[in-house]
Amino acid sequence: MQLLDQIRSREDLQAIKPEQEAQLCAEIREFLINNVSKTGGHVSSNLGIVELSVAIEKVFNTEKDRLVFDVGHQSYVHKILTGRKDEFPTLRSYGGIAGFPKPSESDTDAFVAGHASSAVSTALGMARAKRLKGEDYHVIALLGDGAMTGGLAYEGLNDVGGSEEPLIVILNDNCMSITPNVGGIASHLAMIRVRPAYFKMKKYWRSFTRTVPGGSKIYSVTHRWKSRLKKRILGMNWFEEMGFLYMGPVDGHDITRLIYLLKRAKEANRPVLLHVITQKGRGYPPAERDPETFHGIGPFNPATGQITKPATPSFSGVFGETLTDLAHRDDRICAITAAMQSGTGLTPFATALPERFFDVGIAEGHAVSMAGGLAKQGMIPVVAIYSTFLQRAYDMIVQDVAMLNLHVVFAVDRAGLVGEDGETHHGILDVGFLRQIPNMQILCPSNLAELRQMLRHAILEMDGPVAVRYPKGGNGTFTGVAQDELFCIGRDVTIVTYGKILNNVISARELLRKKGIEAEIIKLNSIKPIHFDTIITSVQKTGRLLVVEEVSEVGSVGNEIVVHLTMKQIPFRSKLMNLGDRFITHGKLETLYHVCGMDAEAIAQAAEEVFRA
Repeated sequence: MQLLDQIRSREDLQAIKPEQEAQLCAEIREFLINNVSKTGGHVSSNLGIVELSVAIEKVFNTEKDRLVFDVGHQSYVHKILTGRKDEFPTLRSYGGIAGFPKPSESDTDAFVAGHASSAVSTALGMARAKRLKGEDYHVIALLGDGAMTGGLAYEGLNDVGGSEEPLIVILNDNCMSITPNVGGIASHLAMIRVRPAYFKMKKYWRSFTRTVPGGSKIYSVTHRWKSRLKKRILGMNWFEEMGFLYMGPVDGHDITRLIYLLKRAKEANRPVLLHVITQKGRGYPPAERDPETFHGIGPFNPATGQITKPATPSFSGVFGETLTDLAHRDDRICAITAAMQSGTGLTPFATALPERFFDVGIAEGHAVSMAGGLAKQGMIPVVAIYSTFLQRAYDMIVQDVAMLNLHVVFAVDRAGLVGEDGETHHGILDVGFLRQIPNMQILCPSNLAELRQMLRHAILEMDGPVAVRYPKGGNGTFTGVAQDELFCIGRDVTIVTYGKILNNVISARELLRKKGIEAEIIKLNSIKPIHFDTIITSVQKTGRLLVVEEVSEVGSVGNEIVVHLTMKQIPFRSKLMNLGDRFITHGKLETLYHVCGMDAEAIAQAAEEVFRA
C-alpha cells in the first residue's frame, strides 16, 4: 500500500502523478477486499467505482463541493480517500463508520443516502441554494446500481434539464440498459465527442466568437447547425432533449479520460450528464463472476471469495420457498419485487415461475399500484419489499389497494432492527404507518415455522390487504407454532409482545423467575386487528402490564392497548418498551438491543419495576 498509505488529505491525492493512478486504484481494490472480507458490506459496487471515485476526488474538493450519492453503498472509496481509511476495520460496527454516507461522520459526506433515486432532486436543491445565497461550489449527483429505474430520478432529471443550473449528474452505468444501441456510426461519433480535441475546438470556437462583432449571433447559428446535423445523423439523445449537455458513454475504468471529462463538465456552467460504463466487482474474480452475491455480503475468505459463516435458513429464504410452493398449487399467485429478487428470497420463484414473477426495478410505488391492478382482475399478488423501502409506496397502498379493499399480500421483509446497515434500513416505522390504514391487516410471525403458516393463511384464507412482517435473519429460541396468544402462564405481570423480539422476552422471563416473579407472556400473532380478550383477562389477573415492541414509539401497539384497557376501566400499572421517537444507528443486532434497552436484561428489569411499583 505504498501510495494509499501516503494519502491523508486531498493535497496528498493531488500529488499522485498520472502514471501512478493505476497503481493507486489497484491498492484501493486490495484494501477494500482485505477489509470488507472481515466486516462484511457492499463489495462489487465499490470495486466497480474505484477509478471514478479517484477521478472525482482529484477534480473536486468534496469538503466544499457537494457530492450526493445515489445509492450510498457505493461510497466506500470516497470514505477511504477522505480521511477514514484507518477506521475501515470498524465499518458498519457500533461506534464505527457507517456503510453509507453520513454527514455527522464527515463534512465530505454531503447528504445521507441509504435509499435510491433521490440524489438528483437533492443535488438540484443544493445547486439552487448555492445560487440563491451567492456561494461558489460545485454540485455533483452520482447515480448507480439501478437508481435510474426509480421514477423520482426522472422527476429530478426533468427539473434539472429545464433549470439551467450548473449541476453535474454522473450516471455510473454498470451494465444496465439505459441508452439504446444505435449502431456503429453513433458509437464512433460518440467517441469523437469525448476526445480532448473535440472539447478544445469547441472551447476555442466559443471564445473566438465572443471577441468578434456579432460573435454571439455567429455562435448561435453554428450551434444550431451543429445540433441539427447531429440530430439528423444520430437521432436525439433523450438526456439532451431534457436539457443536459451529454458526455459519453465513457469507459469508467479509464481514469485519464474520466479526469479530463470531469474537468470539462466542471467548466460547462450548465446541466451536464456524464455517462460512465463500469463493471461491478472489477478486479476481484469472485465478485466479477457473481456481482449479485457480492453486492451485500457478510465476512468472506478474500483468497477464495467463500462466505465465512455457513448459510442458515432465513425468513427471506423460507418466504421465497413457501410462496413458490403455494404458487405451484394456485395459478392466481404472482410475486412482485422492486429490484430485490435475491434479497427478498424470490430467486426460486423467478426460476420456477418466470411468467408470474415481476421485478419492477427500484419503483415501489409502481409495484404496489400494479399489484392493485392484478388483484382487481382476480389474481393474488404478493409484494415483497423491505420495510424501509415500502415507505416510498405509502400513497399507493392507501389509494390503489386499501381503498378498494383489494386482496394484496405485502411481505414486509427486514421488519425491526436490521443491524449493520443502520438507520436507513431499520424497519421500525411500518407498524405505525400500516396500522393507520383502513382495511389493512397485519400478521407478525415470530419464527420460520410461523411464517410458513401465516403466509399460507394470508394468501389463501384472508381477504383484503394483508401485511406479513418478518425480520432479517433466522430463528431464535422459539421455534414452534403458537396457535393461542396466551404463550406462557404467570401470575405477577403480563408481558405483551410480537415478532422475533419474543426471544428476548422468553429469556427475560427466565431471569424474572430467578427472582420469584412469574411473568405471563401474550404473543400477538395479529397486531391489526388486535384481539383484546386474552390481554384483558391477563391484566385483570396480574394488574400489571409491560408491552415490548421492536418499533418506533409513535403508532405503537402498546399505546392502543393502554388506551383500550383504560377505556374499559380496568385498573393496572403499565410500562411500554419500544425504540422511542428516534433513528437508531448501525451495529450488530445484539449490541443494538443492549444499547436501545431491548435485551433480556433490560426487559426483565422493566418488568420487575412494574411489578414492584
